[in-house]
Amino acid sequence: MENARPTWVRRRSGPWGARWAAVTSGARPSRLPWLSTLVVAIVVTAGSGFAGHQQPGRVPVDSLARALLIGGAALLLGRHRFPRTVALGTAAVTAVYLASGYPYGPVFLILALGAFAAVVAGHRTVAWCALGGVWVAQVLVGHWLYGALPPHRGPGSWGQELLALVWVVAVIALSELVRVRRERLAKADEERAAAERRRADEERLRIARELHDVLAHSISVINVQAGVGLALLDQDPEQARTALTTIRDASKEALGEVRQVLGALRAPGEAPLAPAPGLDRLPELIEQARHAGLAVDLTTAGSRAALAPGVDLAAFRIVQEALTNIVRHSGSRTARVLLRSLPGELEIRVDDDGPAASGAGEPSGGGNGLVGMRERAAALGGTVEAGPRPDGGFRVRARIPLAGAPEPGRGPEKAAPDVPEEES
Repeated sequence: MENARPTWVRRRSGPWGARWAAVTSGARPSRLPWLSTLVVAIVVTAGSGFAGHQQPGRVPVDSLARALLIGGAALLLGRHRFPRTVALGTAAVTAVYLASGYPYGPVFLILALGAFAAVVAGHRTVAWCALGGVWVAQVLVGHWLYGALPPHRGPGSWGQELLALVWVVAVIALSELVRVRRERLAKADEERAAAERRRADEERLRIARELHDVLAHSISVINVQAGVGLALLDQDPEQARTALTTIRDASKEALGEVRQVLGALRAPGEAPLAPAPGLDRLPELIEQARHAGLAVDLTTAGSRAALAPGVDLAAFRIVQEALTNIVRHSGSRTARVLLRSLPGELEIRVDDDGPAASGAGEPSGGGNGLVGMRERAAALGGTVEAGPRPDGGFRVRARIPLAGAPEPGRGPEKAAPDVPEEES
């Protein structure tokens, strides 16, 4: 996260913005600000000489004054790496310069830049103490210690001290505004990066669910048909040939869907070549289950409207996973699928009457199938319930809300105006 922020600022503000971003994030720039420091040194040296002509009551700028000005400007080379030291150093130079009676003017630029760098870097207390210390020193020298320090001069004006105080407050206020703005930019950048990570995590989970659903169903069909083919290879070659044909078709479809998912990973942002599966592909799914030895009775109830793509895909995958669980874990060779369109929601119910297959464990075991179904439904605001029925067998029931107004859609595969609710 510390590296993301300078990159984001660099895209919007160029190298200067990136350099300040490095300061505020705690990093130290690899290059010293030579150019800006040189400009400041020239400005304060030339400007202070000009200011001396406008302030006859102050001591003219001499070699000592120029040494203080150049030395204070030189301290600014380290303002990004050592902001606290620079703030205190520039404050000391400014206090000595003013206590020596040299003219007011650009010297305050050195103090302001040192304090500004400290505030932006997060060292607010040090910056405030530096600015406040210079003002207190100026008040002491101008009103109480002026007689003991050369050159001997009269007391200063409180109006000048008030003006200096206003200037100090202005520097602090400007520095704080810049600091707050940079913190807001940093927070916004962190939130943006966190949102991108969440989207990436959600996409990974979606892809994992897709791969699980595709592979679990297809490999289950292939496994069952391979067992049938091996058992009938010598006794009934024609039936074995049918089982091998089913294996070929199931593996071909699985490879196609896996390529589609992996293609989206290789080329982010591009649309998939084939549409996502939906309930209109239930006949194909039922045919695959029939080849695996599972007879499926599909019933629809209500007037099913066109579904949103997410709802359509989730409904198809829930039915697919429920049938896969029956093939893998149930001793039943028949299953019943009900699609019921209710006001504002779609109900999906998959029942089988058989006990758990020998050695397969309970259908509601620790696999990812039921978890994936629940996650798909929960992502759309729905629920999935799965468990044994009181009269034997197993039931999966999903309820998925339908978003948006109903639209004219596909007709039911099998008319069934009303299907009574069974006891759970």
